[in-house]
Amino acid sequence: MFGIAIASSSPAVAARCAHARAGVGVVATQNITDPSLGPQILDALAAGASASSAVDNCLAATRFAGYRQLLVLGRDAAPVAHSGAHALGIAACAIGADAAAAGNLLARADVPAAMIAAFDAAGGHLGARLLWALAAAVACGGEAGPIHSAGLLVVRDVSWPIVDLRVDWSEADPVAALGGLWGIYAPQIDDYVLRAIDPTRAPGFGVPGRA
Repeated sequence: MFGIAIASSSPAVAARCAHARAGVGVVATQNITDPSLGPQILDALAAGASASSAVDNCLAATRFAGYRQLLVLGRDAAPVAHSGAHALGIAACAIGADAAAAGNLLARADVPAAMIAAFDAAGGHLGARLLWALAAAVACGGEAGPIHSAGLLVVRDVSWPIVDLRVDWSEADPVAALGGLWGIYAPQIDDYVLRAIDPTRAPGFGVPGRA
């Protein structure tokens, strides 16, 4: 599995910044975001490039590398993080064995390290571990200002995301709201996959109107 959890003061952050492809990898396009870089890097990973070379080639081909913050994890080698010289506010990155974390406009520079520590300590489904990391970021201070959107994207061994949950705007706590969505959706993930693969074996969900 590959996945990403992300939060921001901007609306609908996951729509612009979260990119993942089954069997290929995951990319975060952050800071002053260019969403086109996500598919571009995923295409390079699919063609056999390492995360490092995919990022290097992507940055070499854009005029505005200094404004971009990128996180990339592929099938092989270590995760890669790039934070350009024009990243906003306090910007920082942290790399773990199987994950990378980064942020800009942070309250503290150690927020990404707190995310990696929480991810490494958590167990269970990848989606749950990513949400633990996101919650750890908030607990460590998170963004310097209030956050308003959050998202969770996970891909597996099928061609579509098995999890694509978003809180596109909240005046309260989008990370907590995202966790609530996960609590509802997580027990049904495999059932929805089975519905697509073999409807004859898929369980019903007890919805009104079903015979």
